[in-house]
Amino acid sequence: MNNKKNQPSHEDVLRPFLAPAPRTNDAVGAGISRREFLGFATASILLAHANQQSPQPESRNGIPYRTLGRTREKVSLVGLGGYHLGKQADPQESIRIIRTGLDEGVNFLDNCWDYNGGESEIRMGNALRDGYRQKAFLMSKIDGRTKAAAASQINESLRRLQTERIDLLQFHEVIRDTDPDRIFAEGGGMEAVLEAKKAGKVRFIGFTGHKSPDIHLKMLATASKHGFTFDAVQMPLNVMDAHFNSFEKKVLPVLLKSDIGVLGMKPMGDHIILESKTATPVECLYYAMNLPTSVVITGCDSLPILQQALQAARSFQPMNSSQVAALLAKTAKAAEAGQFELYKTSHQFDGTYANPQWLG
Repeated sequence: MNNKKNQPSHEDVLRPFLAPAPRTNDAVGAGISRREFLGFATASILLAHANQQSPQPESRNGIPYRTLGRTREKVSLVGLGGYHLGKQADPQESIRIIRTGLDEGVNFLDNCWDYNGGESEIRMGNALRDGYRQKAFLMSKIDGRTKAAAASQINESLRRLQTERIDLLQFHEVIRDTDPDRIFAEGGGMEAVLEAKKAGKVRFIGFTGHKSPDIHLKMLATASKHGFTFDAVQMPLNVMDAHFNSFEKKVLPVLLKSDIGVLGMKPMGDHIILESKTATPVECLYYAMNLPTSVVITGCDSLPILQQALQAARSFQPMNSSQVAALLAKTAKAAEAGQFELYKTSHQFDGTYANPQWLG
C-alpha cells in the first residue's frame, strides 16, 4: 500500500463521482418538486434495468442472479442475513433455514465474527457440511482494526464456519470517522486481510457500515489513497434511507462508477421500518431489489420468513417510475427525522460501541 504524504482529501478523490448535493429532506411535499422527484425515481429505474445485464437474466430455481461488481461472481438477488439465524431458539431450525435457502436457489450467505457471540457462524458452519459449502458464496465480517485483532478473528471465523476460505471478507461496522485511517494504517487490519488473501483464506475484500454515508465515502477515498479498491460494500438501502442521510443518493453512484459490488442490507430496518405502517415487507424487499444492488440481504429467523423472501425474489419485476414515486411518497413523512432508522440515529445497532475491545 502506498503511504505518500500530501495526498488529496477524500472529497477531492471522490469529487468526479459525486452529483450535486440534494436539498435537505428532499421528498415529495418536503422541498422537492414532483418533476424532480419523478426524475430521481426514473434514474433509479434505469440503474435497476442496467443491472439486469442481459435480456434473459440468469436465475436458479426461479431466484434471479446478478453480478457482484468487479468480482464477476454471480450472486442471488436475495441473501440470508446471519444475525437472525443465531437468534433462532433452535439451532437445528437455523440449519434448516440455511439449507432450505441453498436448495431453493439462494447462494449468498451473510455472517460476522461477532454475531451472537459466534453462535451464528457456528450454526452456519454446521449447515455447510455434507456438500452444502459448494452451493454457497460465503461472506463474513471482522471487527479488528489492528493487524493482530483482524488476523485472530479471521482464523476464528474460518474455524467456526468449518471452511478453508471465505469468499468475501468485510470490515464490519465502519461507523466512526477514525475507522478508515485505523484500518489502513501501518500495522492496521488491512495488512492482516491482505495476508489472508495471499494465503488463500479470503477471495474478495469489502466493508460494511450503517451509520453515515460520509464515513463510507471516507473509507472509499482512504482506500484510493493507498492504491486499493474494494470488491464490495454493504450499506442500508431501503424505503426510509432514500429520504434521510441517504446511502442510496451519496454512496451508490460512487460504487457503480467504480464497479464495486453493492450489498443492500436492512431492507426492513430490522423490522423497525414495518412499525411505521407505511410499507409492507414485500414492498420493502421490492424497493431494495429495484436498486442496482448485487444482493439484498435480509434476516430470516423462520422458514415462513425465508419463503416470503424467496417469493419476493421470484416475483420481482422492475418497478416503474410511478410505482417508485408512490412508495417513496408514502414513506417520506415517517422517514424525515430518521426515527425508523435507529442504526443511523442511535447506538442501538452498534456492537463495537458496546464492545470496543473487539476493535483491538
